[in-house]
Amino acid sequence: MSVQQMIKHQELRIAGMGGQGVMVIGQLLAHATVIEDGNVVWFPSYGPETRGGMAECTIIISSDEIGSPVTSSPDTLIALTQSMIDKYASSVRREGVIVVNTSLAEPPTYRDDCKIIAVPASKIAAELGNEKAANMVMLGAYVQALKPVSLESIKASMPQVLPEHNHRFIPLNNAALDKGAEIVGS
Repeated sequence: MSVQQMIKHQELRIAGMGGQGVMVIGQLLAHATVIEDGNVVWFPSYGPETRGGMAECTIIISSDEIGSPVTSSPDTLIALTQSMIDKYASSVRREGVIVVNTSLAEPPTYRDDCKIIAVPASKIAAELGNEKAANMVMLGAYVQALKPVSLESIKASMPQVLPEHNHRFIPLNNAALDKGAEIVGS
Protein backbone atom coordinates (compact mmCIF):
# COMPACT_ATOMS: atom_id res chain seq x y z
CA MET A 1 0.00 0.00 0.00
CA SER A 2 1.45 3.38 -0.89
CA VAL A 3 0.80 6.85 0.46
CA GLN A 4 -0.61 7.80 -2.93
CA GLN A 5 -3.31 5.15 -2.45
CA MET A 6 -4.09 6.30 1.07
CA ILE A 7 -3.85 10.01 1.97
CA LYS A 8 -2.69 12.63 -0.50
CA HIS A 9 -1.61 15.17 2.13
CA GLN A 10 -1.90 15.20 5.89
CA GLU A 11 -0.49 17.50 8.54
CA LEU A 12 -0.25 16.11 12.05
CA ARG A 13 0.85 17.45 15.42
CA ILE A 14 1.75 14.94 18.14
CA ALA A 15 2.00 16.48 21.59
CA GLY A 16 2.72 15.22 25.08
CA MET A 17 5.30 15.36 27.81
CA GLY A 18 8.93 14.28 27.62
CA GLY A 19 9.24 10.55 28.20
CA GLN A 20 5.86 9.67 26.65
CA GLY A 21 7.35 8.59 23.32
CA VAL A 22 6.04 11.49 21.23
CA MET A 23 9.18 11.64 19.09
CA VAL A 24 9.28 7.86 18.65
CA ILE A 25 5.80 7.68 17.14
CA GLY A 26 6.63 10.63 14.92
CA GLN A 27 9.78 8.89 13.71
CA LEU A 28 7.87 5.66 13.12
CA LEU A 29 5.31 7.50 10.98
CA ALA A 30 8.08 9.23 9.04
CA HIS A 31 9.97 5.99 8.44
CA ALA A 32 6.80 4.12 7.42
CA THR A 33 5.98 6.88 4.94
CA VAL A 34 9.40 6.48 3.33
CA ILE A 35 8.88 2.71 3.15
CA GLU A 36 5.65 3.40 1.25
CA ASP A 37 7.39 5.82 -1.15
CA GLY A 38 5.72 8.94 0.23
CA ASN A 39 7.17 12.32 1.09
CA VAL A 40 7.49 13.26 4.72
CA VAL A 41 8.77 15.95 7.03
CA TRP A 42 9.31 15.27 10.73
CA PHE A 43 9.92 18.39 12.79
CA PRO A 44 10.56 17.87 16.55
CA SER A 45 10.20 20.50 19.26
CA TYR A 46 11.15 20.16 22.93
CA GLY A 47 10.62 22.21 26.05
CA PRO A 48 13.72 23.24 28.02
CA GLU A 49 13.28 20.46 30.59
CA THR A 50 15.18 17.19 30.23
CA ARG A 51 12.21 14.98 31.20
CA GLY A 52 8.63 15.84 31.92
CA GLY A 53 8.62 19.00 29.82
CA MET A 54 6.66 19.64 26.66
CA ALA A 55 7.47 17.44 23.69
CA GLU A 56 5.83 17.77 20.30
CA CYS A 57 6.49 17.07 16.70
CA THR A 58 4.91 17.99 13.42
CA ILE A 59 4.64 15.37 10.71
CA ILE A 60 3.61 16.22 7.17
CA ILE A 61 2.87 13.23 4.96
CA SER A 62 2.21 13.79 1.29
CA SER A 63 2.19 12.13 -2.09
CA ASP A 64 3.49 15.45 -3.48
CA GLU A 65 6.57 17.48 -2.59
CA ILE A 66 6.27 19.28 0.74
CA GLY A 67 6.85 23.01 0.56
CA SER A 68 7.17 23.83 4.26
CA PRO A 69 7.92 21.77 7.37
CA VAL A 70 5.70 24.01 9.51
CA THR A 71 1.96 23.98 10.06
CA SER A 72 -0.02 26.29 12.28
CA SER A 73 -3.32 24.47 11.64
CA PRO A 74 -2.79 20.71 11.45
CA ASP A 75 -5.40 18.32 10.10
CA THR A 76 -4.90 16.08 13.12
CA LEU A 77 -3.77 16.36 16.72
CA ILE A 78 -2.64 13.39 18.78
CA ALA A 79 -2.65 14.63 22.39
CA LEU A 80 -1.28 12.51 25.20
CA THR A 81 -2.01 14.89 28.10
CA GLN A 82 -4.59 17.47 29.18
CA SER A 83 -2.12 20.34 28.91
CA MET A 84 -1.54 19.49 25.25
CA ILE A 85 -5.30 19.32 24.55
CA ASP A 86 -5.65 22.70 26.23
CA LYS A 87 -2.76 24.15 24.24
CA TYR A 88 -3.41 22.73 20.75
CA ALA A 89 -7.02 21.59 20.27
CA SER A 90 -8.09 25.02 19.05
CA SER A 91 -5.41 24.99 16.33
CA VAL A 92 -6.77 21.90 14.52
CA ARG A 93 -8.41 22.68 11.20
CA ARG A 94 -12.19 22.63 11.00
CA GLU A 95 -13.35 19.07 10.21
CA GLY A 96 -10.00 17.78 11.45
CA VAL A 97 -9.37 14.94 13.87
CA ILE A 98 -8.32 15.05 17.51
CA VAL A 99 -7.06 11.80 19.06
CA VAL A 100 -7.15 12.06 22.87
CA ASN A 101 -5.58 9.82 25.50
CA THR A 102 -8.67 9.79 27.72
CA SER A 103 -6.71 8.12 30.51
CA LEU A 104 -4.98 11.47 31.04
CA ALA A 105 -7.16 14.06 29.30
CA GLU A 106 -10.72 15.10 28.58
CA PRO A 107 -11.75 15.58 24.94
CA PRO A 108 -12.36 19.23 24.03
CA THR A 109 -16.13 19.72 24.15
CA TYR A 110 -15.90 23.02 22.27
CA ARG A 111 -14.57 21.31 19.09
CA ASP A 112 -17.83 19.91 17.73
CA ASP A 113 -16.48 20.76 14.27
CA CYS A 114 -13.81 18.02 14.56
CA LYS A 115 -13.94 14.27 14.82
CA ILE A 116 -12.84 13.27 18.32
CA ILE A 117 -11.27 9.84 18.80
CA ALA A 118 -11.24 8.95 22.50
CA VAL A 119 -8.60 6.35 23.35
CA PRO A 120 -7.94 5.22 26.96
CA ALA A 121 -4.35 4.60 25.87
CA SER A 122 -2.60 4.59 29.25
CA LYS A 123 -5.17 2.18 30.67
CA ILE A 124 -4.85 -0.16 27.69
CA ALA A 125 -1.05 -0.03 27.82
CA ALA A 126 -1.11 -0.83 31.55
CA GLU A 127 -3.35 -3.83 30.83
CA LEU A 128 -0.76 -4.98 28.27
CA GLY A 129 1.91 -4.77 30.95
CA ASN A 130 3.63 -1.41 30.44
CA GLU A 131 1.96 2.00 30.60
CA LYS A 132 4.82 3.44 28.52
CA ALA A 133 3.26 1.76 25.45
CA ALA A 134 0.39 4.30 25.54
CA ASN A 135 2.05 6.14 22.66
CA MET A 136 1.79 3.01 20.51
CA VAL A 137 -1.88 2.57 21.39
CA MET A 138 -2.46 6.16 20.23
CA LEU A 139 -0.46 5.56 17.05
CA GLY A 140 -2.45 2.42 16.25
CA ALA A 141 -5.73 4.31 16.67
CA TYR A 142 -4.53 7.16 14.45
CA VAL A 143 -3.23 4.88 11.70
CA GLN A 144 -6.43 2.79 11.71
CA ALA A 145 -8.67 5.88 11.62
CA LEU A 146 -6.85 7.93 8.97
CA LYS A 147 -4.71 5.37 7.17
CA PRO A 148 -1.75 7.61 6.28
CA VAL A 149 0.37 4.43 6.12
CA SER A 150 -0.27 0.80 6.94
CA LEU A 151 0.20 -0.71 10.39
CA GLU A 152 2.51 -3.22 8.71
CA SER A 153 4.84 -0.40 7.62
CA ILE A 154 4.84 1.02 11.16
CA LYS A 155 5.75 -2.41 12.53
CA ALA A 156 8.45 -2.88 9.88
CA SER A 157 9.94 0.49 10.91
CA MET A 158 10.46 -0.42 14.55
CA PRO A 159 13.80 -2.25 14.21
CA GLN A 160 15.23 0.74 12.33
CA VAL A 161 13.77 3.47 14.54
CA LEU A 162 14.13 1.98 18.01
CA PRO A 163 17.60 1.70 19.52
CA GLU A 164 18.78 -1.91 19.67
CA HIS A 165 18.51 -2.02 23.48
CA ASN A 166 14.75 -1.31 23.08
CA HIS A 167 14.10 -4.05 20.53
CA ARG A 168 12.85 -6.22 23.38
CA PHE A 169 9.79 -3.94 23.50
CA ILE A 170 8.82 -4.54 19.86
CA PRO A 171 6.33 -7.36 20.65
CA LEU A 172 4.65 -5.16 23.29
CA ASN A 173 4.63 -2.19 20.90
CA ASN A 174 3.05 -4.31 18.16
CA ALA A 175 0.36 -5.52 20.58
CA ALA A 176 -0.28 -1.91 21.64
CA LEU A 177 -0.58 -0.80 17.99
CA ASP A 178 -3.09 -3.57 17.36
CA LYS A 179 -5.15 -2.64 20.45
CA GLY A 180 -5.26 1.02 19.36
CA ALA A 181 -6.39 -0.02 15.88
CA GLU A 182 -8.97 -2.35 17.40
CA ILE A 183 -10.56 0.53 19.34
CA VAL A 184 -11.15 2.49 16.16
CA GLY A 185 -12.28 -0.51 14.11
CA SER A 186 -12.54 -0.50 10.33
